[in-house]
Amino acid sequence: MVSLDACFGSIINQTILWGKRYLRRQAVLPSIILNVEFENNIMENQNYEAVMIHAARVDNVDVISELIKLGVSVNCKDDKGYTPLIIACYNNRLNAVHALLDHGAAIDEADANGNTALMGSCFKGHDAIVKALIDRGASVNLQHGNGGTALMFASMFGRNEAMQVLLDAGADTGILDSRGLSAADHARNQNNVDGYNLLSHN
Repeated sequence: MVSLDACFGSIINQTILWGKRYLRRQAVLPSIILNVEFENNIMENQNYEAVMIHAARVDNVDVISELIKLGVSVNCKDDKGYTPLIIACYNNRLNAVHALLDHGAAIDEADANGNTALMGSCFKGHDAIVKALIDRGASVNLQHGNGGTALMFASMFGRNEAMQVLLDAGADTGILDSRGLSAADHARNQNNVDGYNLLSHN
């Protein structure tokens, strides 16, 4: 029988290797996953949740599945309140999104600022993720700490395809944020003419 420590070490090594390969493909500077102190901290403290969140970031469904078998919560959070699902959505990792949701990830869970996975996906313009979340029951009219909605994120950043998906799902164009601004107001303020016209006809 394989010990828990051995299994954990294997998962760590696989995730770190996956992260290094991803960073090389993206031609970016080494991030936290290449930091020796970070790796040592995980090994010493057996921080399974940090591994879960990183696995979601790099779309490593195999590692996610193994961690779930070990009893790691799919709704764990880092120090900013990000769940694995939020991280997967923000990084456009559709396979990880479905894997996490299949294992009970809370689709409307928010980070420390009240931002949900759907809001993050709209901010980034990951249209396939937006559609997947809505198809699987994400609430389209939730508001974060300043009253912003997923529709407002889409309108502000010109994510008009995501905006259409939200509108088709019943997003409320009349919701106002803490400054009294609607999604249409944000589109107009950001010179998102197509988005403003889209909102004006809904």
